[in-house]
Amino acid sequence: MPGPTYFQFHAAFIIPAVAMLTAMAAVMRTRTRKSPVWAVGTSTYWAGVAVVTLVAVVYTTPWDNYLISKGIWGYGDGQTFAHIGLAPVGEYLFFVLQPILTATWLGQLTLRAGWPEPGLLTRGGDGGRTIDFGALSVGPRLLGGLGGVGIGVAGAAFLTTQSTFYLGAILAWSAPVLTLQWVVGTPQLWHQRRTLTVGVGVPTLYLWVIDRVALATGIWHISPDHTTGYAIFGLPIEEALFFAVTNLFVVQGLLLFRWVMDRWA
Repeated sequence: MPGPTYFQFHAAFIIPAVAMLTAMAAVMRTRTRKSPVWAVGTSTYWAGVAVVTLVAVVYTTPWDNYLISKGIWGYGDGQTFAHIGLAPVGEYLFFVLQPILTATWLGQLTLRAGWPEPGLLTRGGDGGRTIDFGALSVGPRLLGGLGGVGIGVAGAAFLTTQSTFYLGAILAWSAPVLTLQWVVGTPQLWHQRRTLTVGVGVPTLYLWVIDRVALATGIWHISPDHTTGYAIFGLPIEEALFFAVTNLFVVQGLLLFRWVMDRWA
């Protein structure tokens, strides 16, 4: 007898969470005078979510289909019912729902006041010392770019070994996005680092738990031949990294979108 389907997984874990977070964010607007990352219900909020979600679907689809073709992961018999390419429809639905889940969580959080000028980072509280990286001849965006390139180089190296192939695929795939985001907005992301950390951490922990449930019930499975064998409470570290990285994409993207909107205002 087949286990739960991919759509039942969404109905049990993703859709109710999105609905609850959306309601919480809407209530928050009437309960606080602080500036949230997003004013849920406004056109700007949905524009940001739509942009990030569209990018997630377009960027992830070919990569996801490639990994399925390589046998990195697969799906339980009878637990998916339709496919587009090699991926089930439920997978594409995940590409849409995860950014929305993370974005609606981010909508609960508040922004640190203001945005730093280009080339500057701040340390400490709102009255903390300002560090002028331009004066040190080392720009924070350059450091961010080098960090992203380093991730890409590490990913390429891991791709050469079967047991680290999935790990390498995640790092190599994530490097261009991280590099772009860090080159564009390292000072702004550092300024909002507390919001960034909480915005990424909470939905990542939730997705780790439900990913472990999906693996246990056979909705999808990961190739042991293409993974390191290390796990966190039964969750392969590659899966843990995947959800951390994808949530980092979403939160950084939305924070930078908000920064751009504030500069245009």
